[in-house]
Amino acid sequence: MGNLEEGLRWLDQAEADLKTAKDCLKDQNYYASAFFSQQLAEKALKGFLYSGGYRALITHSVTELVEEASKHEVVFGNLIDYGKELDRHYIGSRYPNFYPKGPAYKYYTREIAERCLNYAESILKEVEKSLRR
Repeated sequence: MGNLEEGLRWLDQAEADLKTAKDCLKDQNYYASAFFSQQLAEKALKGFLYSGGYRALITHSVTELVEEASKHEVVFGNLIDYGKELDRHYIGSRYPNFYPKGPAYKYYTREIAERCLNYAESILKEVEKSLRR
């Protein structure tokens, strides 16, 4: 038995993270845009899984969540590589010791942030389509 209300609660937060990721991109805070892109994908997928009856998801890995979602909707299997890219930015975008020299934000470009945002939006759209079925 699913919990659509809980799933939609996570999806609502994912949509707020989408706005934040876009705002950060516009403001040239590329590292923050990449991080919020990872967050929105994670929360969207958790929303999908919670709505399908999952009770506890103890991971921040978009890849793991995509793999789990693909057990219920085959289309999610096409998004594994997006998850792998987004996972790189969960820690890498925030911690200076992730990189050999200098703060993390200096390693981020518009291109990286846009790619992360596009990947995360693709995941969000698939979640929204799946929840409408």
